[in-house]
Amino acid sequence: MHSFLELSKLFEEKFNVRHFPGHTETLYDPAQYILGIGGKRIRPVCVLLANELFDEITADAYHAATAIELFHNFSLIHDDIMDKAPVRRGMQTVHMKYGESTALLAGDVMFVKAYENLNKIQPFNLQKVLQLFNITAAQVCEGQQLDMDFEKRDTVSFEEYVKMITLKTSVLVAASLQLGAILGGSGEGNQKHLYEFGKNLGIAFQVQDDYLDAFGDPDKFGKQIGGDILANKKTFLLIHALEVATAEDKAALLQLMIDNPADKVEKVLAIFKKCKVDEWAKQLQENYFQTALQHLEDTAVLSARKKPLMELAQYLMVRES
Repeated sequence: MHSFLELSKLFEEKFNVRHFPGHTETLYDPAQYILGIGGKRIRPVCVLLANELFDEITADAYHAATAIELFHNFSLIHDDIMDKAPVRRGMQTVHMKYGESTALLAGDVMFVKAYENLNKIQPFNLQKVLQLFNITAAQVCEGQQLDMDFEKRDTVSFEEYVKMITLKTSVLVAASLQLGAILGGSGEGNQKHLYEFGKNLGIAFQVQDDYLDAFGDPDKFGKQIGGDILANKKTFLLIHALEVATAEDKAALLQLMIDNPADKVEKVLAIFKKCKVDEWAKQLQENYFQTALQHLEDTAVLSARKKPLMELAQYLMVRES
């Protein structure tokens, strides 16, 4: 069995090549550019971790992991355009460096390249893999659309936000694990448990992200604290505060979202703390985390073989950046 860090290194060695033709550089260089600025590669490594849970890591697992990482970066290119984001991982986003039209095409061709890698998988697994991949790809797009829809609304319910996060973020982690399990010869019961493990871990990760944006250490978080507050993003924290605040605090919170004063972050955080949103968020994260761990526990594999997935879960939950 390999650890998450060992598999990250193995995957990076195989993935760190040019994935696109040498011609039509104005199209393919921008696509290669985003792959070269790094990332944790959590999703593709989840494919390998789940595959090794049941069997030796196969060539098909690397094909699926590569497809997952290409799809993920396709979604990042398009998300950055929609969010008008200037920076990704400390570097210029593709659309800022090469223009929006080229960025759209670069994302499109990356999606095509993902399918090229899936097509390398042995035929007896290919139908199951394609079905799961197609469902997941559509769900990620649905989640992004819901996220944009929520920007136009004054309020979003807790249930609506969980659904959006599940689709936009969690299902790709969940599907990555299930893909690895399929390619490792797992039964459907274990596949479902690993899917639910990934889905709940992904939601817990987002709760942690929302929490760190408001209450994290700026030196460790690596981003401006209160960025979500300044952007009026409907996070777990804001949604809960609006649900439990007194009428006076709720009115003040809504007014702060309209007025955007210079001390907005400080005032919003004061209301959050008054509502004990920080304590609630930590408990919410723990609830999803424990649900994830229960599904991992219920996966019918020797406990020792699950250790790398347990280490990954703990790594994601104790992060400060």
